[in-house]
Amino acid sequence: MINNSNYYRWDRLNAKSLDQQFVNEIVHGLNCSPFEASAVLETVYRVFGDYFDSSENLKPGQIKLSVVSIEAQSGQRLSEAKQVTITLTLTDDKEDLPIRKQAGVVALRRHRIQRLCQEALDQGGLLTVEDLAYRIFNCGQRTICRDLQYFRDNDILIPLRSTVKDIGRTLSHRVLIIKHWAKGKQYTEISRDTAHSLKAIQNYVDKFKRTIALYHAGYNVNKISFLLRLSAELVEEYIELYQQLDFADHRRQELENFLKKSVHPDNQEVMS
Repeated sequence: MINNSNYYRWDRLNAKSLDQQFVNEIVHGLNCSPFEASAVLETVYRVFGDYFDSSENLKPGQIKLSVVSIEAQSGQRLSEAKQVTITLTLTDDKEDLPIRKQAGVVALRRHRIQRLCQEALDQGGLLTVEDLAYRIFNCGQRTICRDLQYFRDNDILIPLRSTVKDIGRTLSHRVLIIKHWAKGKQYTEISRDTAHSLKAIQNYVDKFKRTIALYHAGYNVNKISFLLRLSAELVEEYIELYQQLDFADHRRQELENFLKKSVHPDNQEVMS
């Protein structure tokens, strides 16, 4: 006898959504076809969508959580840091079920990590590894750390407190932004992929160019650090990146043009 439980699992899960409940009510209550019921549902979203999005009530699958504010200083103790209450989408059947069905549990957890961390950032908060492991996914920190390593290996920035504030042994978001820039990505793409403003990205790229210009002019790491007000560790990372990265042609040309303008070691524009 063939076990069809696996085959029907996804249909059963989809049938539990609020959208499906609404469609069923229209079909059975008003004697409409499923097509007509779906059209009514789309109209409701189109007309009342903004109201739904601005409602203070939690939607199915959402939770409220108190987390550290993005305004909290990196060296501040968590117990003393400013907190904000945010709304997180723990489950979203429309997004999550297809990923779970096609790619499995690990891929779904990673998708949710990206969504949750971005939602927290958008609301002025920053999640931590402990938040993800103990308060949200109820798993070990090693599991989350493996997921974060996957993101780092694929140059995907997850806006955790440790990455946005550069706390601990994590890939600097500045370095990741420079990697994206060197590959030739547009600033708007980098902004979307790294959850940083265009102004912040332009500033990081500018500091990188100035670092390399001073490096070419013969300044050592400590001098560059002092002149540009960057940490010595970040200056070293920038120089190492410059030596290792495979720049897209137009980015290499852009950097070379900047270096030509800044060739004199006393050029104040490089240092300002």
